[in-house]
Amino acid sequence: MLAALTGLGLSAAAGLNAYIPLLVVGLLDRHTDLVRLPAEFGWLADGRTLALLAVLLAAEIVLDKIPAVDTVNDAIQTAIRPASGGAAFAATEAAARLEEQTPWLGWIAGIAVALLFHLAKASVRPVVNAGTLGTGAPVASTVEDAISLGMSLLAVLAPLVALAGLAVLAYAAYRLLRLRRRLRRRRAAPT
Repeated sequence: MLAALTGLGLSAAAGLNAYIPLLVVGLLDRHTDLVRLPAEFGWLADGRTLALLAVLLAAEIVLDKIPAVDTVNDAIQTAIRPASGGAAFAATEAAARLEEQTPWLGWIAGIAVALLFHLAKASVRPVVNAGTLGTGAPVASTVEDAISLGMSLLAVLAPLVALAGLAVLAYAAYRLLRLRRRLRRRRAAPT
């Protein structure tokens, strides 16, 4: 049960930033006993993979802070973030147990959760950019990165707290999406 929560937390974090959860589990597997990746995911702890993830993370951090570029980045990440979420979930202990009974279930769950969080993020960001004339992009991006890192660490260290965090994030995404719809209706209403 707790391992499944770990997978869900890592997948949600991947929906906000594709590289942070993979980097976290790879580093924790390589340097601690907190994470034990299945043999088929040993590549996540390889030094070359970690270096590549670090470079991709650095590029993502920079690109996501630039208004308009962040929207293009989100479009590109629509394929990458769910794949990362699927890999992060599938690399957990729970997924290994699920795979014995239902192959690909861990991948599918991770992809679905990451995609939901990615779509919420990508839907809200243009509203933030428009509402702040672009000045909110770096702030929103920094908050998203911090949440992704925090959620990744909580998913590994305190899965029950990560579950509570997921509930808070889901509620916040719901409220922000409602705000976006309300703003669209106002703009569309005749004046």
